[in-house]
Amino acid sequence: MLQKLKKNWFMIGLLGTTAATVADSSGLLVIPGLWLKEHNGPDSIIILIFFFSGLALNTSQIRAGFKDYIGTITALFLIFIISPLLALLFSMLPLSTGLLLGLFLVAVMPCTLSSGVVMTDAAGGNMAHALLITIVSNSLAVVTIPLSLALLLSFTGDTRVIEVDQLPIMIKIATLVLLPLIVGILVRNRMTDTVRPLLPYTSILNQVGILIVVWMATCKGREAIVDSLDAIAPVLGVTFFFHLAIMTAGLLLVRAFTIEKGRRESVILMGGQKTLPLSLILQVSLFPEYGIALVVCVLHHIIHLAMDSFLVQYLKKKE
Repeated sequence: MLQKLKKNWFMIGLLGTTAATVADSSGLLVIPGLWLKEHNGPDSIIILIFFFSGLALNTSQIRAGFKDYIGTITALFLIFIISPLLALLFSMLPLSTGLLLGLFLVAVMPCTLSSGVVMTDAAGGNMAHALLITIVSNSLAVVTIPLSLALLLSFTGDTRVIEVDQLPIMIKIATLVLLPLIVGILVRNRMTDTVRPLLPYTSILNQVGILIVVWMATCKGREAIVDSLDAIAPVLGVTFFFHLAIMTAGLLLVRAFTIEKGRRESVILMGGQKTLPLSLILQVSLFPEYGIALVVCVLHHIIHLAMDSFLVQYLKKKE
C-alpha cells in the first residue's frame, strides 16, 4: 500500500486537492487560493518550475531536443491539427452550446507552460525537447487560435471575429519560461557543486508546484463549477473522452513515426496538454454568457493532468 501511495502520490494529490477545494464552503482553502491567484501566485510558481527545470537540464538533453525535428513537428501536428479536428467530431454529438464552445476553446489552445514539461521529465523523456515544444507552440498560437477557433465556430453558425494580442503572450513566454530557464542553466554550470544535492529533488519540487497551480486555478473556477453541478456529468464525460482521443492519437503517431523511448514522452504529453489561462481569458471576453464553457476549460485541465499522471507511469514502464 505504501509503495502504491509513493508511486501515485501526484495523482492522489491532484484529485485530493481538487475535491477538497470544490467542497470547501467555509473558504479555508479558497480564500487564500484566490488571494494568491490575484497576486501573481501562478506566475511565481511557474518561474520557480522553469528555474528548477534549468537546473535539471544537461547539455546532451538540450542538443538532442533541438535536433528532434520529427518529434517537434509531430507534437505541433497533434496540438494544432488533430485536436481541433477531434473537437469538430465531438460537435456532431448533441452537446449544449456552452459545452461545445468550451470544448472548442480547449481544442485550439497550445500546450501548457509548465505541467507537460514536468511530466515529461517524470516519465523519463527529454525535458529540453518539451521546453522547445512549449515555446514554439505558444508562439504559433497567436496566429493559429484566431484561424482555428473562427473555423470551428463557423460550423455552429457563429461568425464573431477573434483577436489574440501577440505581445503579452510573447512577453509572458520570455519572462515566465525563457528567463528563469536560462538562469537555472547558468546556475547549474557555474555552481555545479553547490546545486548538486538539490538536483535529485527538482522533479518532485516541480510536481508540488503543479499541484499549487491547480489549487489556485480550482479556487478561481470553484464558483462556476458549483453553480453548474447539475451539468457536471456531461462535461466530465466529454472532457475525459476528448483527452483520451488526443492521447490515443499521440500514441499512434509516435508508433507510426517510430519515435522511440526517450523521445516519445515529450511528443505525447506536450501534444495533449492544453494551457488553461489563455482559454479562460478568451472565454470571459468572447463567451461570458456561457458559464459552462469556463467549467469545461477548468475541468479539462484537471482531468488531463489526472489522466496524464497515469500515462507517465505507463510511459516509464513501457519499452
